[in-house]
Amino acid sequence: MSEPDGRLTALRGQAREWAADFRAAALELDRDPELIKDCLDLPGVRFLGTFGVPAAFATEPPAVGPYRFDGTNGLERAVVLEEFAAGDLGMTLAAPGPSMSGVLVAKLGDEEQQEWFFGRMTAAPTWTCFALTEPDRGSDASALGTSLREEDGELRLTGAKRYVGNAARARYATVFARTRPGPLGVTAVLLDTESEGYHAEPLDSLGIRGAQIGQITLDGAVVARDRVLGRHLSPARRGIWASVQVFNELRPTVAALALGVAVAAHAYVREHYAGARGEDRDRVEVLGRRIDATRALVHRAASAVDATGDGYLASAAKARACALAEETTLAACELLAPAARPSHPLLDKLVRDARGVEFMEGTRNIQHLNLFQGLRSGKVGA
Repeated sequence: MSEPDGRLTALRGQAREWAADFRAAALELDRDPELIKDCLDLPGVRFLGTFGVPAAFATEPPAVGPYRFDGTNGLERAVVLEEFAAGDLGMTLAAPGPSMSGVLVAKLGDEEQQEWFFGRMTAAPTWTCFALTEPDRGSDASALGTSLREEDGELRLTGAKRYVGNAARARYATVFARTRPGPLGVTAVLLDTESEGYHAEPLDSLGIRGAQIGQITLDGAVVARDRVLGRHLSPARRGIWASVQVFNELRPTVAALALGVAVAAHAYVREHYAGARGEDRDRVEVLGRRIDATRALVHRAASAVDATGDGYLASAAKARACALAEETTLAACELLAPAARPSHPLLDKLVRDARGVEFMEGTRNIQHLNLFQGLRSGKVGA
C-alpha cells in the first residue's frame, strides 16, 4: 500500500496526540483497571465510545478536522488503533464502545437490532463484550458447549465463556451458543448483562490488565426473542460463518494493536538509550525498519479485507506483528540491561502486553494454518 492519503494522515496525527493521554495513565490503569471510569472524558476514550457505529446510526460521527470517521473501515481502524496502542494497549481495550460486538451486529443484525444496539452506544459510554471462547474448547465455534434453549416459553442461555475482555463491566454482550448439533446449529445473540443468570468476574492476568479479561457463567440467562442475531438470514449465513467474518474483519486491527506495542517499545529504547553506538545502534535501526515494513503489511491486509472480506493476508499481518511486538520489547530490555524491567516499569508493562496480544483472535500457529490455506488455494501470493 502507498503512504496514507491526507484523510488518514490527519486521523493518524490526531490519534497520536490523543494517545499521549493514554500513556500518561498507563501504569495506574495497569495497577487498578477500575480507573478507566475516571478516564471517560479523555478525548481518545470518547472517540472509541462511538468508533464503529455505522454512519446511518450515528448522531454525529467522530470528526478530525474536516473529516468524519465512523470506524467501519478496516484501514481506518488499523491507523487509529496502532497509535492508541502505542499510547497504551490496556486503555485502548478498556475503553467503552461497540468494539468486536459492533462488527458482529453490523454484519448480522437487522435494522431494528442495529438501531437498538448502536443507539445505546451513542447515548452514553457503554461497555460491550464478545463472548465466543469457552473453557477447554477455545474459540472453535464448531465445538461450542453453550446452549440456547427454550424453557418455560423463554429462550435461555446456559454455559460458560472465558478470556472475554470487559466481561465484568459490559452492559451488553454478544454471545455465541448452540441451538442444535451441526454447523448450522450455531447462533449469536444480544444479551443484556443485567439479565438474571449472567455472572462475570475478572481473571488475574499478567498483561493487558486494563481490559479486565474475565470469565462468564450463564445459568439460564433469558434472551429476548428479538435479540437473536441473523434471524432474517439463512442458517448458513449466521453462526460459524459470522464468527469467521468478524475475525477476518478484525484481524488487521489486532495486528495494528500488536504493532503499536512494538512502536512504543522502539520509541522507549530510542529515548532511554539515545547514545547507542555500533551494533546496538544498528539493532535499533533494524527494528525501526521492520516496524515500517510490518505497518505496510498491516495496511495492505486491512485494505484486502475491506475490498473482499478475505482474511488470509490478515493472518500473515497478525502473526508477523505479534512476533515483532515480542521481539522488540525483549530487545529493548536487552539493550537497556541490566535489570531493565525492574528499573523501567513502563517497559515491563510493554513486555507483558506484547505477550498478551499474541492470544487475541487466534495464536500464531492458527494464523500460520490460515495463511497456508490461502497460499495453497492461490488466494495469497498469486
